[in-house]
Amino acid sequence: MSELEKNRLIGGCVRVLEQGHALLGRLDDRLYASAARLPVQSAAGSHVRHCLDFYQSLLEGVWAGRVDYNRRGRDPLVARDRACAAARIEIVIEELRALADLPGDTKLLVSPEDSDADTWCVSTLARELQFLLSHTVHHYALVALILRLQGFEPGAEFGVAPSTLAHWREEALCAR
Repeated sequence: MSELEKNRLIGGCVRVLEQGHALLGRLDDRLYASAARLPVQSAAGSHVRHCLDFYQSLLEGVWAGRVDYNRRGRDPLVARDRACAAARIEIVIEELRALADLPGDTKLLVSPEDSDADTWCVSTLARELQFLLSHTVHHYALVALILRLQGFEPGAEFGVAPSTLAHWREEALCAR
């Protein structure tokens, strides 16, 4: 993987996190933190917190070469308080940008979520960035659904993969 590709992955993660940050500014804490009367157990805030926990796991472990996705912070305040979540997103974005100094092929040992304590897989920084980008988009899709069930429209592009957005744009150009 080239450095250009690694930096594109960092940029993709940053853009998705910025999208979440912008959404937080449009919500109130009740809508963010509540799943009452919904056919789901987790509120939008729980999914945002979950994504940030994964980024934090990478950022805490990357410099030591060991990323443990099982040892996440799970801060309940991030799931309840939009200001706290927004501040955490800003910190994660800043720390992600600092990863530009590391090669994309930086080797990492990764303990996958829900694995045994002694299970470690070999990975790279670039692969983990790709995972985090995909993981975040997946959870944002759930956030979008939860918010729509509550009568709030997050935007047509929220929770949609960058490749799908590019495909939609290409289709729109071809239809002209």
